Amino acid sequence: MIVVMQLECTAKDIQGVQEHLDKRGLQGHLSQGVERTVIGVVGQTYPELQDELEVLAGVREVVRISRPYKLTGREFQPANTVFKVGGVTIGGGNLVVFAGPCAVESEEQLMSTARAVKAAGATVLRGGAFKPRTSPYSFRGLGEEGLKLLEEARNETGMPVITEVMDTKDVELVSRYADILQIGARNMQNFALLEEVGRAGKPVMLKRGFSATYEDWLLAGEYIMATGNRQLMLCERGIRTFEHFTRNTLDLAAIPVIKRLSHLPVVADPSHGTGKWYLVTPLAMAAVAVGADALIVEVHPNPDTALSDGAQSLTFENFGKLMRQVKAIRKVAEQVAVSQ
Repeated sequence: MIVVMQLECTAKDIQGVQEHLDKRGLQGHLSQGVERTVIGVVGQTYPELQDELEVLAGVREVVRISRPYKLTGREFQPANTVFKVGGVTIGGGNLVVFAGPCAVESEEQLMSTARAVKAAGATVLRGGAFKPRTSPYSFRGLGEEGLKLLEEARNETGMPVITEVMDTKDVELVSRYADILQIGARNMQNFALLEEVGRAGKPVMLKRGFSATYEDWLLAGEYIMATGNRQLMLCERGIRTFEHFTRNTLDLAAIPVIKRLSHLPVVADPSHGTGKWYLVTPLAMAAVAVGADALIVEVHPNPDTALSDGAQSLTFENFGKLMRQVKAIRKVAEQVAVSQ
C-alpha cells in the first residue's frame, strides 16, 4: 500500500500519516521526490486501512499494490535511485566500473592491480578479504589483514573500496575499512545478515542468488531497505542452469527487467557470470548495451597464479581492452537514446 500526498502537503501532514501507521504497528517509509511525496506502508495491512488513510490531512490517494516488494519497487519510488560513494556517482546515468582481484593476496598484488585498473578507467576498487569458497580447503582470504591492504590501496589511489561481508559478527569490522558492503550470492537470503548490513548505514551491493527469481532478489533487497538504508544496488552475477560450459549463465534479461520493476541501480558481473576470462569482455559489452549502470570485473597481475578465480580474471592488458570496448558501446547506446 502506498500513500500519495498532495503537492501542498506540510511536514505536519506527513507526520500525521506516520503516527497513524505507528499506532497500528505498521512502518511508513517516506520518499520525497520533485513531483510527489509518497509513503510506503510496510507490514500486515487490513481492508479498512485505505479508508482511514484517505481522510487524513494532506493525503491525495491511497494505492494498493499487488507486488510484495514495496521499498525496492518503482510504485514506491518512480525516480531512479542515485547516490555517491567517495565522489563516485552510482546510478546517475554514467557507467561505473568496479575492478580488482577476486581475493587480496599480498600488498604487491593488490597495489599493482589497483594502479592498473585506475589507469584504465575503473573508479571503484574491488577485492575480497573474506572469501566464501565451496571447499573449506581453498584459500579463504586474509581477513583483517586484507582489509588493511584495501585501505592502503584506497589511500594511494583515491578509489572507494567494495568488499564482501559474510557474517553478522564481521559487519562492524568490514564497515571500518570498506566504502561499499557486498552481499554475495550465497548470502542473498541470509536475512539476519541483510538487516545487520542495512543498519551499518553503508552503501550495499546485493548479488543475486544462484537460483533466485527476480521477486526473491527484490524481496531480499527489501530487508536492507526496511532498515532505512536507501543506498542499495543489485548485482546480476549469473544463475545456475543446465549448461555446464560456463560457470554460470549470465541473465542479461535481468538487467532491463529489474530496471523496469525497481528504481535501484543494476550492476553486471560478467566474471562470475561466465567463469572464463575470454567471455568477460563480450558479456560486459552486452550488459552495457542492455542498460547496466555498472560492471564489476576481476583483474589480476598474473591470473595463472591467482589463489582464487584465476580462470575468470583479466590481465591488465585485457582489462584495458575491455574498458575501451565498453566505453564505445556506452557511447553508441547514448547516441541511440538521444535520437529516439
